[in-house]
Amino acid sequence: MVTFASNFYQDFDITWGDGRGKILNNGELLSLSLDKASGSGFQSKNEYIFGKFDMQLKLVPGNSAGTVTAYYLKSQGSSWDEIDFEFLGNLSGDPYIVHTNVFTQGKGNREQQFYLWFDPTKDFHTYSFLWNPKQIAFYVDGTPIRQFKNAESSGIPFPKSQPMRMYSSLWNADDWATRGGLVKTDWTQAPFTASYRNFKGDACIWSSGVSSCASKSPSSSSNHTWFEQELDSTSQQRLKWVQKNYMVYNYCTDVKRFPQGLPPECSINS
Repeated sequence: MVTFASNFYQDFDITWGDGRGKILNNGELLSLSLDKASGSGFQSKNEYIFGKFDMQLKLVPGNSAGTVTAYYLKSQGSSWDEIDFEFLGNLSGDPYIVHTNVFTQGKGNREQQFYLWFDPTKDFHTYSFLWNPKQIAFYVDGTPIRQFKNAESSGIPFPKSQPMRMYSSLWNADDWATRGGLVKTDWTQAPFTASYRNFKGDACIWSSGVSSCASKSPSSSSNHTWFEQELDSTSQQRLKWVQKNYMVYNYCTDVKRFPQGLPPECSINS
């Protein structure tokens, strides 16, 4: 397992946007921008298989309707795995919606959406993934907002064998992002900019078909408590608080969408 605090030059590549993505402050800050011609994005140089990842983001301020800032882990191929944060922009003064999803073997449709209890455009806040053999958990400033447990014993696929890169992108999605596409992007407000700093990871790096964790004995990985981490009682209470007060959509309660019955993992992740 490898612990690292990012210098963006070392850990990420700007992959598209024709100069709209920038690494600044000697690698300590990264910004993505979107205008009518193009958005922008970056990806990690490394692939990971399990890890705890923290990134501080400051989202697009003002009238951000129609824009999406995506921050996610994703593997390659037609049966990919993916773990998503997507931040759906909105009109000035309206709250952002945090859209989350989990894909296993190319299948998603596991959306949960939340409002935040702060303005994510005023300052940087920490958004985290915990991905280990037992669970995937999403955190905002250390508070869990969602958990997806490993339920392979019940026949539900779980991401565990496909290495994933970290990606982020800022793009125009005004056909669906804000009020289902009713509110369009106001290009007079462009360019739209999101900022990133303080990426920290504690992860198993995948290289040449081998995980950096493969050769470690249990004793040598004792400092990496995230590898066995589950939600303790305090974290479970915080999770319930968020889901009671800030959840705005949960696929596991959408009986109209699943008339033949809710997905099987819903009984496990309730």
